[in-house]
Amino acid sequence: QVQLVESGGGSVQTGGSLTVSCAISGNTFGIGAMGWYRQAPGKQRELVAVVEDDGTPRYADSVKGRFTISRDNANNSVYLQMSSLKPEDTAVYYCYAQRMYPYAPYWGQGTQVTVSS
Repeated sequence: QVQLVESGGGSVQTGGSLTVSCAISGNTFGIGAMGWYRQAPGKQRELVAVVEDDGTPRYADSVKGRFTISRDNANNSVYLQMSSLKPEDTAVYYCYAQRMYPYAPYWGQGTQVTVSS
């Protein structure tokens, strides 16, 4: 079993910053990519950012230059620093981790991020 627990969500005004964190526990052997997805009301869940086990990050075009993903392998944690936030960033943010062999995706419960104009 693998458990993912997010923290750090909240409410900010447009242009503000927030950092969300995710702690991964349990059987973390073989965990590779870690990242963040988000889901806004009435929309599908979408990729925000992913960081590979070698530290290589990938970002959705909508957040490039504003969000930074990082991971701490020693502590099995992944972080998402968000700046220049916009109302369209409002969503529930879900932590994600992936085991490659055998393949298995894991999700956190989600943390709400609300950006007001």
